[in-house]
Amino acid sequence: QLQLVEFGGGLVQPGGSLRLSCAASGFTLDYYNIGWFRQAPGKGREGVSCISRSGSTTTYADSVKGRFTISRDNAKNTVYLQMNSLKPEDTAVYYCAADKWYYGLSHGQYDDWGQGTQVTVAS
Repeated sequence: QLQLVEFGGGLVQPGGSLRLSCAASGFTLDYYNIGWFRQAPGKGREGVSCISRSGSTTTYADSVKGRFTISRDNAKNTVYLQMNSLKPEDTAVYYCAADKWYYGLSHGQYDDWGQGTQVTVAS
């Protein structure tokens, strides 16, 4: 079974940056497509970005395109989400998820999820 743990959340001012990490244990990460999702208070879970097994293909939601960058280091069993030019509307709990076959931003297609990390953009 694959275990996923997110790191790097926190409180930042608008315009600031954060780097989130998704670390895997139990299995090597290269067998899995990885997605980043977020859920803000009062809203549904939103797909943010995803990356293929090899890292050759990436996808971004329009709301974060040009500001966020997803990457992976399979040797470290870790996927990253670099978030720049943060806005208050980016405030949410951010989750990473893994799937062996599905590639995309539909949260219902992922079975394995991390516990989430809080990102707050304010002041």
